[in-house]
Amino acid sequence: MLPDAAAAGPAALPQFAELRAPADWRRIDLLSDLHLSPDTPATFEALARHLGETAAEAVFLLGDIFEVWVGDDARHDPFEAQCVALLRTASRRLQLFFMAGNRDFLVGPDMLADCGMQGLADPTVLNAFGQRWLLTHGDALCLEDTAYQAFRAQVRSPAWQAALLAKPLAERREIGRQMRAASQAQQADQELWADLDAEACRQWLRAAGCAAMIHGHTHRPREHDLGDGLKRHVLSDWDFEAEPPRGDLLRLRRAGLRRIALA
Repeated sequence: MLPDAAAAGPAALPQFAELRAPADWRRIDLLSDLHLSPDTPATFEALARHLGETAAEAVFLLGDIFEVWVGDDARHDPFEAQCVALLRTASRRLQLFFMAGNRDFLVGPDMLADCGMQGLADPTVLNAFGQRWLLTHGDALCLEDTAYQAFRAQVRSPAWQAALLAKPLAERREIGRQMRAASQAQQADQELWADLDAEACRQWLRAAGCAAMIHGHTHRPREHDLGDGLKRHVLSDWDFEAEPPRGDLLRLRRAGLRRIALA
């Protein structure tokens, strides 16, 4: 499984992994929450188009790239194999980084290797263009949702994951379908959506020596001023099946961070 520094407990400060951008990088694209599945062909095509055209040297996929992931042995099935082929092709012209989200935390080393992606711990400090940027999927900081935090701690445990992965693939797919249905039912009630805890964000940023955090998960793209010069930048989800379609990314350059609408 991918390392997850925050899994030990949402209230505790995690260890912060670090990644230094090579000196020749000029543009870095950051995106999340594509929720790719066989039901989202337009979103898949939007990703394929962007990976084929972007001028960025690196693309960071910050979680929930897949609507559900039930184990790396699923990567040989038709839709998953299509995703592998797309990412492997993209990895030949740019560097791909993957951080697990709450839907695809079971992406493991076999999938990463086949796609040519490098796994990132959550959280990771990206040192680029003379600044330190704190990258996270974001779900570990939604502290008001205590039921989710208990669930998150359970499913991120090695014992739970080992027990799930020991089940036949068909059974895991059914479990994933049930979990997805429960999540969609909760999302239908917007009042149940917890945002990131502002004080916890400030604590993480100060501990990591960063002034800005970039995350996804909430599907609420905007910039938040946390005070004392601290900010958090929220990535958009992607849904090119919707009317109107939506999807954007954040592009990091030496000149700063810019939101780019793709839909």
